[in-house]
Amino acid sequence: MYNSASIDPVIATLHTMPKNGFITRNLHSDRRDSPEHGVLHKAIHTSVAYGYADSRELAEVFQGRRAGYNYGRQLNPTVTALQNKVTQMEDGIGSVAFATGMAAIASTMFALLKEGDHIVSSAFLFGNTNSLFNTIKRLGVEVTFVDATQARFIENALQDNTRLVFVETIANPVTQIADLVAIGQLCSVRNLVYCVDNTMTSPHLFTPNTVGASLVVNSLTKYIGGHGNALGGSITDTGLYDWAGFPNIDESYRGLDPSQQGITQIKKKGLRDIGASLGPEAAHHLAVGSETLPLRLDRACANAKTLAEYCQQHPKVANTYYPGLDNHPQHDRAKQLFKNFGAIFSIDLDATIDCFDFLNAMDNVIASSNLGDNRTLAIPVAHTIYYEMGAERRASMGISDNLIRFSVGIEDIDDLLADFDKALA
Repeated sequence: MYNSASIDPVIATLHTMPKNGFITRNLHSDRRDSPEHGVLHKAIHTSVAYGYADSRELAEVFQGRRAGYNYGRQLNPTVTALQNKVTQMEDGIGSVAFATGMAAIASTMFALLKEGDHIVSSAFLFGNTNSLFNTIKRLGVEVTFVDATQARFIENALQDNTRLVFVETIANPVTQIADLVAIGQLCSVRNLVYCVDNTMTSPHLFTPNTVGASLVVNSLTKYIGGHGNALGGSITDTGLYDWAGFPNIDESYRGLDPSQQGITQIKKKGLRDIGASLGPEAAHHLAVGSETLPLRLDRACANAKTLAEYCQQHPKVANTYYPGLDNHPQHDRAKQLFKNFGAIFSIDLDATIDCFDFLNAMDNVIASSNLGDNRTLAIPVAHTIYYEMGAERRASMGISDNLIRFSVGIEDIDDLLADFDKALA
């Protein structure tokens, strides 16, 4: 039988930490775990092997009867420290870190689903997640894409073999917002795993456990890391789903407390078996970056709102998509759910403007495919990250050939406005 302490060696520490504010908890989480030599950041542990003077202890660690580390693909002290930070930020019961956000989603689907299962997903979906879900169709898992801005569309798509519902908080790139509360209520009634990708909002703006999410995805590369210098992803179990009623839990983990069954299976059948492990150096960068998440994101949100309002009034911008605008279809929902409206917005340029010429005219705004960076980044969506999807699928998502997505950073707003002035002139 597995001991939950062996899954996260310092999980007990999380439950005894003072309930301070978001920034304070994050800043002091490493220190409160009594790190080596009194350092304030968890050290970077690069070893992949861990030695034991008593070989019986090594066996007990493998069998889950003793807390400890066995092999770097599954556990690493630096990665564990980051996982604990993410768990605190999302107010969950445990997290698993992966090499990327896509690795987190793929490993979770691999760990929890089997041939013959069915999932319902938002149709307004990050391009690579859309590609992944089309791939798992070939493995015998049915996937239905629906408009998740209304829970009734999710409900209409449910089948007897539906196991999981997947949505994003703010859709990339046209910023549709899922009916998060009603979908959570639906999943609770139907005993479905409710998986919410929180990347576009981050736990600073929104914690999906407030709408009943079972699992929370974060691409740590984005706002949590924030500096564009490390890849990473995570899955957090909120503790709200009763895994005892989930039919796909392996018998090996049925002996665990039900609250630990889901996250353990994701670690073992996902992280361990697939091997998309996060390295300690990247984990350190992401953990340090997370310390300034609220400070960075508050400024980026303020910049994004100013730029979106500017574009909304400009005659050479056909459409502006930003939840902070009064005319956004889900503006009231965003206002109710989120602390702020996010730092992503998109525009449809007037047909007379070439999107490449527009981007090339900018100086401080960088043409780049990343988002969540301190720097403002922009990309012509249809020609790049959504190109593989095809014109018909892009059209169904509201993605035009002249759509530009902006991930707004923390630059001086006057400098960003000057870039837009120049490019639109």
